[in-house]
Amino acid sequence: MQALFLLAHEPAAECGSDPNSYGFRKGRSTHDARAQLFVSLSQKASAQWVLDADITGFFDNINHSWLLTHVQMNRRVLHQWLKSGVVDKQQLQKTEAGTPQGGIISPLLANLTLNGLEQGLIRHLKYVLTASEFRSAKVNLVRYADDFVVTGQSQELLETVICPWIESFLRERGLQLHMGKTKVRHIDEGFDFLGWNFRKYGGKLLIKPSQKNIKKFYDKVASLIDANHNTPKALLIQTLNPVLRGWAQYHQGVVAKASFTRLDSLILWKLWRHGMHKHPRWTKARVFRHYWEHIDGRWSYRSLTTDRRGNPLTMTLYSLGATRIIRHTKVRGDFNPFDPAWEVYREKLRCTRMSADIWDRDRQKLWLNQNGKCLLCHCHLDSDDRSLHDHHILPVVMGGTDSLRNRVLLHSWCHKRIHALGLEVTKPVSAQRL
Repeated sequence: MQALFLLAHEPAAECGSDPNSYGFRKGRSTHDARAQLFVSLSQKASAQWVLDADITGFFDNINHSWLLTHVQMNRRVLHQWLKSGVVDKQQLQKTEAGTPQGGIISPLLANLTLNGLEQGLIRHLKYVLTASEFRSAKVNLVRYADDFVVTGQSQELLETVICPWIESFLRERGLQLHMGKTKVRHIDEGFDFLGWNFRKYGGKLLIKPSQKNIKKFYDKVASLIDANHNTPKALLIQTLNPVLRGWAQYHQGVVAKASFTRLDSLILWKLWRHGMHKHPRWTKARVFRHYWEHIDGRWSYRSLTTDRRGNPLTMTLYSLGATRIIRHTKVRGDFNPFDPAWEVYREKLRCTRMSADIWDRDRQKLWLNQNGKCLLCHCHLDSDDRSLHDHHILPVVMGGTDSLRNRVLLHSWCHKRIHALGLEVTKPVSAQRL
């Protein structure tokens, strides 16, 4: 039932969301929030002070009366969800505040609660400040779920004008700022947000993985190595690689090479200690030569094994230092994934964000299955032209997928004609098995 209400209500909620709210919204991520903060803080003339805010017990303290009054949906059903209670240790506990525990509609209700925080703050500042004061204030708000950052030109503005208004805004919804985590900081001092540290060094903004996030990640890897003391090397590599690759890809858009290299050294040391513990009578050199191989000018932790069919298979531990730094392309603040008018932009953004090897592979497959021709004008396509457009036959907003069966290659001008005139293209019969 919550899924049905979510499908119906999410498109409407998207229309009233703040431009720089990035949590629990389709087509947005933490990387977009990071990119927006870079835009707001990177210039020499950018704001110098930051309010790094956090809300106490966000999901558990939202006022039920406010939700029932302001959320435009069946109030009887919403009331039942809010008051249904929680079973903990076989005991039913009443829920007097907060969103449904673990419910899939909870993120939407949470976003609806904080919608208007950014736009309301801007309206308030325009009312209390003169036009020139407002322009020089350089106020920007970036929010991800209950964590948000407000930039400002002065510490006084953030502490005496912005912070009291935010507290009033939250109090109406049954919420309050966590005073232990809410701080006003200078950009030269830096602050942590979503696992990254934002700080200016000599006037240049650098975004790095935060020390807290690095420590948490290393502790996780170390615990996995300790938990697999008697596990074969191939299985240990198979266990560690998804964790290493996922963390590296999360941070691949920031200044992370030094952190990657340092963590590779720490993980090497941990694996070496792991090998010494398994072979207490071996020397350090013998343990190292047993687990590491020198290939292509570097030492790699690898294992020779076989796949299910008995074919030889080499498994190598993922190297954080080998991760390429790829800059993230930020989504536009007014992008609406449920509006068909944004379909062309969504397709272009998706191609821009795809890695070069994936886009090259997909483009070659589509080009071959179309016999090298555009499916609208039937003229030849250049297979090496990276400006070719990737078109979805059934738009994503209408339920289409990103599989190759639902995509075709087109000239850029043909793509514009399709969306402008409502034309249709049909995939060749030979390409239906993609």
